[in-house]
Amino acid sequence: MSLAALRELRCLFPNHHLGLMVKPWVADLFEGQELVDETIIIHDESSTIRHVTKARAHMRSFESVVLFQNAFEAALTAWLAGVPNRIGYDTHGRQILLNFQAKSRVKKLNRHQIYNYLDLLYQTGLSSHDYLSDSNFQPDIHLRITSRANREAEQLLRQFGISSQSTLIIINPGAHFGPAKRWPSERYAALADRLSKKQTEIIIIGSTHETVIAEEIRRLMRHPPKILTGVTSLSGLMGLLSRCELFLTNDSGPMHLAAALDVPQIALFGSTDDIATGPFSSKAKVIHKHVECSPCLLRKCPIDLRCFYRIDV
Repeated sequence: MSLAALRELRCLFPNHHLGLMVKPWVADLFEGQELVDETIIIHDESSTIRHVTKARAHMRSFESVVLFQNAFEAALTAWLAGVPNRIGYDTHGRQILLNFQAKSRVKKLNRHQIYNYLDLLYQTGLSSHDYLSDSNFQPDIHLRITSRANREAEQLLRQFGISSQSTLIIINPGAHFGPAKRWPSERYAALADRLSKKQTEIIIIGSTHETVIAEEIRRLMRHPPKILTGVTSLSGLMGLLSRCELFLTNDSGPMHLAAALDVPQIALFGSTDDIATGPFSSKAKVIHKHVECSPCLLRKCPIDLRCFYRIDV
């Protein structure tokens, strides 16, 4: 979501030292992309105070902090670190902690969330380009595949006995947000069986917490898929996605990753808003049945999940 804005920052300030503060699980995303000069990895701590203290120590040497996340804690950390220029959206009571503020406009204008990060640069004077008003501007979210990502993907293919000559179809049936973002397992299984043929490998991916979903789909299938749920690093997943012929997914992080890699994908939406958070790619097809209660943005459906059950195999 923030890649286009980060790329714009790099172009706007080519001679500045640009640091990126991230948690460990997402650091691989930026490796080899030539977007920043330094990646600062902040590990989760047992308490918020310890987390803020460590992050503050890293921030102290910086002249400006651009807060892409809206958390109060992020603004407080920059303020406690004494960073002269603290830039971010005026959400969650952060106004007193920021000296360059913006008001979010994308929801009112019905635009994709990618523009929220770009608009922050415009509203706070970092960029003179009004991205929201320029219909010709194309946000650049592309990611390149590194040699490490290729190496890890090849290792996974060998480990699971998948031929490099096979056509790969990857399925991502989970969604961290909750069950209201997941198409039913039995439908994924039926669709995967229809797509199974000679020289085609069906691969199921996801986080460790989603192995139950993957195993449920495998039990329902006639043609056993390869289960790589919980075994891929972020770079390994990027390498796998770059090799697949088709990616089938719910609204999720891997969906956005596939969009950044320009992988052909079908994204299934239920409770969430595909205009705001759909895959930003010309090779993505979104299927969303706009029933009377969607998008509700709920984690669990209080009725019958009709938005998803109306999407048939």
